[in-house]
Amino acid sequence: MVTATFRFYQELSEFLPRERRGRTFAADCARRSTTKHMIEALGVPHTEVEMVLVNGAESGFDRMLEDGDHVAVYSRFALLEVGPHGGVGPERLRERARERMRFVADAHLGGLARLLRMAGYDTLYDNHYHDDDVADLAENDDRIVLTRDRELLKRRSIVHGCYIHALDPPQQLRELFGRLDLAGGARPFSLCLHCNLPLRAVDKASVLDRLPASVRALHDSFTTCDNCLRVYWKGSHYQRMAALLAALGQRSEGPLDDFADVESPEESDFHP
Repeated sequence: MVTATFRFYQELSEFLPRERRGRTFAADCARRSTTKHMIEALGVPHTEVEMVLVNGAESGFDRMLEDGDHVAVYSRFALLEVGPHGGVGPERLRERARERMRFVADAHLGGLARLLRMAGYDTLYDNHYHDDDVADLAENDDRIVLTRDRELLKRRSIVHGCYIHALDPPQQLRELFGRLDLAGGARPFSLCLHCNLPLRAVDKASVLDRLPASVRALHDSFTTCDNCLRVYWKGSHYQRMAALLAALGQRSEGPLDDFADVESPEESDFHP
């Protein structure tokens, strides 16, 4: 058994017991423990860490800790890529090309997933996803995991992940936009909110029989999802969503329309 001292900075301290926040503390480590193992054993997922200093020198996650080591752990809301063997790679998530910013949200973040789709970001979500499903999708499809489950983010197979601190979906979206600088890559109203697939513009005449009478009278511009056949337009929810995007630094003008939609002909209910 060896003993090392640790200090976690910035929002990383939120993962610690209250008595360990904002201070240096000692912890016993099993022999041959790596920095990654101990950081996560103390409660902090590796995906939240930007930089680790051991005795003042920058360290990878695979360093074996020795007796008397001092470990300082930092985060700046900008993630490093963590290699499959725990080493720190060169790519910060917020510097990754925005077209590569694809997400998978766990079963508890459906509201955030829907808002990300609204902003045009490819986001997989199903409220039946188990943790294994999320991890597999992240690994096989190069997706960033979104979750409030720190244990999920500790899995070695998960290369990229973001622990979501906020509870309210609009605040979660604001948190993620700030963390990964997403505003510049947003394509509002370009994806189906239900299927996560691209929408396309359609003539009003081709969807006329699928529109409520009030919509027929007031709107002329429509888009549709070829998978579920929902139709979108600038309905009553548009201004609310446009205001949310504007607050995040993204104009809502684009080729596609709205959160208001009509279900496919097989479904009779209207869902705004």
